[in-house]
Amino acid sequence: MGSASTQALAATTKALDAASGVDLETARELFAAARIVGDSSQLSGALADPAAAPAARTRVVSDVFGPTFGRTTLSILTTAVGQRWSNAGQLIDGIEELAVRAAAISAPGVDVEGELFRVSRTIADNPELELALGSRLGDESAKGSLIETLLRGRASAATTLIVSSLVQQPRERRVRELVSHAMDLVAGQRDSIVATVITARPLSAAQTQRLSAVLTRRYGKRVGLNSVIDPSVVGGLRVQIADDVIDASVAARLSDLRERLAG
Repeated sequence: MGSASTQALAATTKALDAASGVDLETARELFAAARIVGDSSQLSGALADPAAAPAARTRVVSDVFGPTFGRTTLSILTTAVGQRWSNAGQLIDGIEELAVRAAAISAPGVDVEGELFRVSRTIADNPELELALGSRLGDESAKGSLIETLLRGRASAATTLIVSSLVQQPRERRVRELVSHAMDLVAGQRDSIVATVITARPLSAAQTQRLSAVLTRRYGKRVGLNSVIDPSVVGGLRVQIADDVIDASVAARLSDLRERLAG
């Protein structure tokens, strides 16, 4: 994001955190707002126009969304359009990010990050599903219905809303990237980070607890673990947190040994 949009998003996220009554319906309405604004170049241009007075932009929000959206959602949207955004596309992205964060707020105690990770893995393991969700030719509402059917009984309402909403408004983005970004947003909203742990076999509960404690001390905040089983690592483990990779796998040590012998 541009610097103006970064500041705008920070201010609006602060307003979201301070708002009362943020629930799943708030998240649903924010996703709907992002979709409506994204579908209308005239509306998005009016709401992101830096030449227009903030009061004029907030009147547009009231006129368009006031009759159907709740008071909390309107307050958040009013704050959003009152900021200066680098362009209309980044305003839309910002509203969508607020929707993901609102969904996280609505589900305290629910492992939304873990559920999103499992959805991402399911999509990665099913090329036909990824193709269907990412196709430009498919009906967007049908994609949302497909996700709702797939996740029924397998994921929380918050996770289902996030994924079903994102696949309906991809805006040239890959579905897996959308879900992974949403997972990071949820973790950030909860002041935690997500680690992907790759092992040859599942870790025990005690091993998981110890690893989480070590990583929490190292990074200074709670670390959620998402596990991937990959026999090719042979033994040990590989941990990835954002751009950081901690490779303590047997496969990595063997590769290092081969390189040393070859040298």
